[in-house]
Amino acid sequence: MDATLNTHVMLSDDTSRVVGELPPEHPPVKIQKVGVLLVNLGTPDGTDYRSMRRYLKEFLTDKRVIEWPRALWYPILFGIVLNTRPKRVGKAYEEIWNKDLDESYLRTYTRNQSDMLGQALAGHPSIMVEWAMRYGQPSIPDKLQALKDAGCDRIVLFPLYPQYAAATTATVNDKAFQAMMDMRWQPALRTVPPYHDDPAYIEAIAQSIETHLASLDWEPEIVLTSFHGIPQSYFLKGDPYHCQCLKTARLVRERLGWSKEKLMPTFQSRFGPEEWLQPYTDKTVEKLAQDGVKRIAVINPGFVSDCLETLEEIAGEAGELFHENGGEHFTHIPCLNDSPAGMQVIETIVRRELQGWI
Repeated sequence: MDATLNTHVMLSDDTSRVVGELPPEHPPVKIQKVGVLLVNLGTPDGTDYRSMRRYLKEFLTDKRVIEWPRALWYPILFGIVLNTRPKRVGKAYEEIWNKDLDESYLRTYTRNQSDMLGQALAGHPSIMVEWAMRYGQPSIPDKLQALKDAGCDRIVLFPLYPQYAAATTATVNDKAFQAMMDMRWQPALRTVPPYHDDPAYIEAIAQSIETHLASLDWEPEIVLTSFHGIPQSYFLKGDPYHCQCLKTARLVRERLGWSKEKLMPTFQSRFGPEEWLQPYTDKTVEKLAQDGVKRIAVINPGFVSDCLETLEEIAGEAGELFHENGGEHFTHIPCLNDSPAGMQVIETIVRRELQGWI
């Protein structure tokens, strides 16, 4: 008696077809779906001490984030930082927490972006869209496995960072590749390249500036494009981040038709004793006010979604610093978030990266 039988393979539209004779014990196999995984930096589960410490530990033990030797860094991290910083950072998160959903706005916006992208791609029933966080939940390994289990044999991994940095884009890719090392049957994986100079992205940033400024009853003398900083040593080792940030600022400035004095790139969020990329945003804001500048605006083109660094550090702290030093009018221009313009950028890039797969 023949020990084989016809076995069905599940297709992307949940139908099946006979693919030939396979052993009786062979399980049904789902294939031919394409996954899209949007990944942002991460978020704590709550603002309490334990949640913050868990999140900061995962973040600050990443070798891509802190490149110091562990023998030097870990005594500082576990002896000082993780005992003092969770409470302070938790208070900062409380100020910008999405109270309605009891979560960070980064989580809210990233989930919305995933849902809205799924709706935009609904004409392709073979596509599944998910989202994950590099630090915290939902995790990259869990979401990759979920996409694979659902039949995705091809996945587009989209680190949501317009400018490439080893501490952001590379660590997302690292985590995904690490997860795939434990898979016997790996899906094909595409990683989205940086899009710091993509015309759709530049146009969206420029339009967001124009729209926001048009809503004001005053005009800023200077607009700062504040990017997250990295240590100068990372740049000297070959990280392209600094150059890509400056190119983004230049292209936005050229699109707006402004002078170099009108739109200035700066860098924020430095941490530790090392020298970071300059000019520093906080020092620039302070000096502008002291020099007699009365009206400024700040935008964060390197952040896809508003988060602690934009809502608390810029909209909050930078605004206070400007006023304390003599400034009169300060405004923060929101990130693209899940706005139509922001979703158009994400959809444009994803459709391009899906070519040949759908």
